[in-house]
Amino acid sequence: MRLFVAVYPPPEPVDHLGAQVARLRVSAAAAAGVNVRLADPAHLHVTLAFLGDVEAARLVEVESALGLAAEWFRDGRNALPRFSLGGGGRFGQGRSTVLWVGLRGEVEALHVLAGLVRSRLRQTRLPCDDARPFRPHLTVARPGDRMDLADIEADQADLDDYQGPEWPAIELLLMRSHLDSRPSRYDRLAAWPL
Repeated sequence: MRLFVAVYPPPEPVDHLGAQVARLRVSAAAAAGVNVRLADPAHLHVTLAFLGDVEAARLVEVESALGLAAEWFRDGRNALPRFSLGGGGRFGQGRSTVLWVGLRGEVEALHVLAGLVRSRLRQTRLPCDDARPFRPHLTVARPGDRMDLADIEADQADLDDYQGPEWPAIELLLMRSHLDSRPSRYDRLAAWPL
């Protein structure tokens, strides 16, 4: 099973962001038939850890590790951390260019939560991407090299000026991704309150 750990924003900020993305050049390119991929709003999430392929027999270990991470996080906080979507950026170059929106607000809390999650996974000897730095973001599009770089940079600047409504992170989710389907499909396997 291909697994990842995430926090999902609620519908209101996702809808608000969707209205912003609809005004971007990448959306106009998609509407014109250019082979750019816009993220499905139902799948917008902040990945805290990517486990990759995990044997089904280890699912109980994954759930135990994440349950402990969520519990430790809750014990260290008085209230749910609050965020807003805002700021833009891009990863990669050429074919692998990804356009994303960042998070504002209590972002340090997400770093703490990601650290707890990754630490518990490491202690259980479960695979995860803990060598990569944690950069909280939501991928909004994968324009690749199918758009002019100037248009991608203009979209990035528009996202940089974007500020969405505030929302609380209420749960930690264990998700399964299916790469064999197009569009990609994600299944919610377990959740823990924050």
